[in-house]
Amino acid sequence: MKAASFEYLRPASLAEALRVLAGAVGTAKVMGGSQSMGPMLNLRLTRPKLVVDVSALPELRQVTKEAALIRIGAAVTHAEIEDGVHPLLRGGMLQAVAGGIAYRAIRNRGTVGGSLAHADPAADWVLVMAALGAQIEMAGATGSRRVPMDRFMQGAYTTDLADGELIAAVHVPALSDSARWGYHKFCRKTGEFAEASCAAVFDPARKLARVVMGALDGAPQALPALAAHVARTGSLPERAAIQAAVAGATPTKDAVDRKLLVAAVERCLQQVLIPETTQ
Repeated sequence: MKAASFEYLRPASLAEALRVLAGAVGTAKVMGGSQSMGPMLNLRLTRPKLVVDVSALPELRQVTKEAALIRIGAAVTHAEIEDGVHPLLRGGMLQAVAGGIAYRAIRNRGTVGGSLAHADPAADWVLVMAALGAQIEMAGATGSRRVPMDRFMQGAYTTDLADGELIAAVHVPALSDSARWGYHKFCRKTGEFAEASCAAVFDPARKLARVVMGALDGAPQALPALAAHVARTGSLPERAAIQAAVAGATPTKDAVDRKLLVAAVERCLQQVLIPETTQ
């Protein structure tokens, strides 16, 4: 199937993109790397009159540090993070996770902002940004605003983005040298979306302790009791405690799904706590 007819615009600046979007509310769609938008267009799941391609906007292609936060432009690709193109992102959690997203061809074009805007519950970045306590910067014709990732993704494929807005950047904490993190996902085969996933970040210097499950029916779910246990004791919770936490956060999941989630959480926390298996 081919996409329905639409107009295509590749603006030269963020200001131009926002001006066009403000004048085409309800009829325009923003496109980053086209790895989600492209298939949706071809399947006619979306039929915009105008597609605004922001993948080359200079304002969305930068990675900078602002105080204790790293600002990652929305049009930065997964492959650029994987390859260490941006020094601020080398050697850490984001680089390791980026290398496991889908396939290299997708990583070459897919963008951080595009993944977050699409808000697929099984996607890597929605989970990692939730675990990091990231803030999503959105820009519109009247200005910009930031919301925590916990508020940005409201459900499966549903976000806080308003008509006429686009994701400009994501702000993540610059982790200290003492920070520990873990990330584990189960896929049917390499490159496919996760069936169950978990991300954990512990940084005493930033007072950050989060354990978050992904690949659910909606937004990622935090497991605060497990995070508190690990932060307090420095040890892996008992499996019964993990099972109880997972069950409490996923009341609609069946036993098979929960078993996978429990295993993902356990392996993720092992990465945090056991030096031989850490990053």
